[in-house]
Amino acid sequence: MTKSFVKKGDKVLVITGKDKGKTADVLEVSPKTGKVLVEGINVVTKHQKPKSQQDKGGIVKKSAPIEASNVMVVCPVCNKATRVKHKEIEGKNVRVCSKCTASLDKEFVKATKKDAKKAVKEAKTKKTKKEDKGE
Repeated sequence: MTKSFVKKGDKVLVITGKDKGKTADVLEVSPKTGKVLVEGINVVTKHQKPKSQQDKGGIVKKSAPIEASNVMVVCPVCNKATRVKHKEIEGKNVRVCSKCTASLDKEFVKATKKDAKKAVKEAKTKKTKKEDKGE
């Protein structure tokens, strides 16, 4: 049983496996098994038998769970896949983007969004200054 860094509703990037490079939303998280169910990722075909006379059987395609370690959370502010850090905001332990320090938890996005945008702008200006010096 591991503590999960991914929550239901997060946008994630698949980093390994047959669906590497795809981004999608998390539908379900099971921390006991360490797996996540991601929309449209790891689609498997299942041969389903009809349960009653009204039900139809057949071949059904559905998403199967994948390991939580095979996905990275995508930051809503900088739109980059990032590791999750934790920070205390307003007395609560909140998940934070390690690249732009924006909150990944929806309740605290407003509290950290301004700081995150400033950090992204500063990173861009530093990058352009380094390129100017290199020329």
